[in-house]
Amino acid sequence: MATDILAQLRWRYATKKFDSTKKLPKEKLHILKEAFNLTATSYGLQPLKLIVVSNPEIIQELMPISYNQAQIGTASHILVLCTETLVDSEYIKNYFDLVEKTRNTPREILSSFEQYLTSSFSEKTHGDIKIWAAKQAYLVLGNLLTVCAMEAIDSCPIEGFEPDKYDTFLNLAEKGLQSVLVLAVGYRAEDDMFSDLKKVRKGVEEVVIEIN
Repeated sequence: MATDILAQLRWRYATKKFDSTKKLPKEKLHILKEAFNLTATSYGLQPLKLIVVSNPEIIQELMPISYNQAQIGTASHILVLCTETLVDSEYIKNYFDLVEKTRNTPREILSSFEQYLTSSFSEKTHGDIKIWAAKQAYLVLGNLLTVCAMEAIDSCPIEGFEPDKYDTFLNLAEKGLQSVLVLAVGYRAEDDMFSDLKKVRKGVEEVVIEIN
């Protein structure tokens, strides 16, 4: 199994051109949605939402606000990782309501941690919370890239887009969201020259420091 994981991680690359005639089947997309939901986040608060764009016409309209990158226009699906714009006491209360319901845990056992988080987040600025939430999006992105590799789904993580224009185009403000990252997914085109290039990485001995 470990060999399979490493083989797939070596197989993956930031796909620059997808085969636009090949679409992800529903079962593969379902895996990505579940993986998004199952990814670890700080305190388990999940200050994130995933926008899944499958309509080819809408995907084409995203290209100009993604610096006309070919991987956007040729992808099977575009996944937009978004953060919640408001993480307040009500948001935290809703989280602990879910914990109580899911685990049947008495609220008095949860109350001290709930009070701690409520107090901690009340002391943070909007900017602090925005940065914290964005870090959770990067955690999710890393996990999705690995899941894509394991499922032989090609992918390309993208920071090169115009978040404000994405937010407007996808009406994210109305949903209490803002876009942070984009992940294009699909299947590589046969003529994507980058698929045959050797992966450039430092040696493990250069990047891992062992303290015994």
